[in-house]
Amino acid sequence: MFALSFLGTSASVPSADRNHPGILIEAGSHRILVDCGEGTQRQLLRSGAGFRRLDRILLTHGHLDHVLGIPGLFSTLRLLRTDNLMTIHASPGTLDVVVRMLAGLWGEGRAPFPLELVPLAAGQVLDAGDFTIGCFPVRHRDTDSFGFSFESRVRRHLRTDRLVALGVPDGPVRKELAEGKPVTLPDGRIIDPEDVLGPPEGRKKLVIVGDAESTEGLDEEIRDADVLVIEATFLARDASTARDYGHLTAAEAATLAAASDVKLLVLTHISGRYNDQEILAEAMQTFPNIRVAIDLDRIVI
Repeated sequence: MFALSFLGTSASVPSADRNHPGILIEAGSHRILVDCGEGTQRQLLRSGAGFRRLDRILLTHGHLDHVLGIPGLFSTLRLLRTDNLMTIHASPGTLDVVVRMLAGLWGEGRAPFPLELVPLAAGQVLDAGDFTIGCFPVRHRDTDSFGFSFESRVRRHLRTDRLVALGVPDGPVRKELAEGKPVTLPDGRIIDPEDVLGPPEGRKKLVIVGDAESTEGLDEEIRDADVLVIEATFLARDASTARDYGHLTAAEAATLAAASDVKLLVLTHISGRYNDQEILAEAMQTFPNIRVAIDLDRIVI
């Protein structure tokens, strides 16, 4: 299960109702921030999530509206006397922005608590057991940007009726079958896991794309996602402006979702020049299952 709390859904300029970008992902025992715009710590409090057990930040890119909340958050964590390790995953260029911000406050190479900076490369970011996080490159102006995919493990449960019918006793042999290993019973019969396992279940896929100037190359990364979160900064009538600033239109985001068999499309990074109904109406011409995210929205997958 993945639970998303939208801490900020604005484009580069925040509004009274929309904070700079940030999403909290809760998965198992992990609480992970994707981007950390200015004001993120206030939004963590407003959402009720607070600061407990934050252990990882994933940054889509180094533009200031996506990272300026880090110094304030770190200052608060220092005052709370946290000594937990924080890990930041980002491209080398984005990590350089973070390092320079922190150096201005705490000195070169220093942080107010244990901090690990991990440069991204396309592929797996984290294997947390119950789920994995992967990343993939995204085109956005002059940045080395990344999107992130969260995928839960596929599970297959033992079928009690088949175990009883085949005379499989309780104990270690059932555990081995659940792990996908064939077993030999005391009477010499070999039981294959396929004889007693039910159908695959439990796989969930969440994909988050930050700012993007093009959807080219993204379709396979987001294919069959249960939820795709992606920017929709402009409407199609302003497509030329979208190209100038390296952003997508709502129509482009919807076209990508439709072509990639996404179940739910969530649009964010919303410009104050439009109202939500305009954005929704344009996107729904191509893809029906859409919501425009607002601050403090919560979605559970």
